[in-house]
Amino acid sequence: MTISLKQLKARLLGNAEVRREYQALAVEYEISAELIKARHRAGLSQAEVAARMGTSQSTIARLESGQMLPSTKTLLRFAKATGSKVHLRLSAA
Repeated sequence: MTISLKQLKARLLGNAEVRREYQALAVEYEISAELIKARHRAGLSQAEVAARMGTSQSTIARLESGQMLPSTKTLLRFAKATGSKVHLRLSAA
């Protein structure tokens, strides 16, 4: 039996505990998705962004995977390396 990713996600999110954990990680994945978009928009590889930031490709990979949350300073360096701007907004919950 084959199940699509969409179907699997729906099935897993049917579990309240899984849904809570998924929602708790949403912000981290949103940040990593924005980093990937910025790098792609700039037409750069992870290695090229790393070189511009003075760090390693594996660090960029960890940032983009959501395994680590970047500091504000790191976000600003990433933005500069990709020719992007950082916009931060806090909204009511």
